[in-house]
Amino acid sequence: MLNTPLKLLFLPGASGNTQFWWPVADLLIHPAQKIHMGWPGFGPTPADPHVTGFDDLVAWIVAEIDRPTALVAQSMGGIVAILAALERPELVTHLVLTVTSGGIDMAGLGAEDWRPSFFAANPTVPRWFGNYHEDLSLRLVTLQVPTLLLWGNADPISPVSVGQRLASLLPQAEMHVFSDGDHNLANTFATDVAPLIDRHLAKR
Repeated sequence: MLNTPLKLLFLPGASGNTQFWWPVADLLIHPAQKIHMGWPGFGPTPADPHVTGFDDLVAWIVAEIDRPTALVAQSMGGIVAILAALERPELVTHLVLTVTSGGIDMAGLGAEDWRPSFFAANPTVPRWFGNYHEDLSLRLVTLQVPTLLLWGNADPISPVSVGQRLASLLPQAEMHVFSDGDHNLANTFATDVAPLIDRHLAKR
């Protein structure tokens, strides 16, 4: 069935850390093929001359969606996941989004701007990745994909109010908030996160 994923694509945050989702993936019982994506030119992932901007990156991920696929995404990877799901609604079966802006306007939601300190610490990361500012609010309401939102109440970068706003826009969203969870909660709370994802992926 279309809504049974045969592939799980794990998308990292701004650092492109391909190991971020390893602890969760190792605990999942879902039988789908698991693929940990990086971002071309970030960290250990080789650069790709065809990826020079955010639209190119989304197209690069969309090319990997060749069968029913669930996208599991951290932070900025969540925007990539949403755009990919909008491009391939016939093949994206589920979304799992953690501590992401999701492409909404975060002004007034209490979010801390992570970009200055991140780029200072990671000077080789392309600036175009962190400078994405398109407001996807009007498109989110059209996204008929079961979506699990994972947030922490101790994350200044994407506070709970951001997740709540996304939950109000996405037609099939379920939100779970982790006490003391910060921006890396999907990694540090892997033993709690994995069962939630398994249950979510079983939804039809």
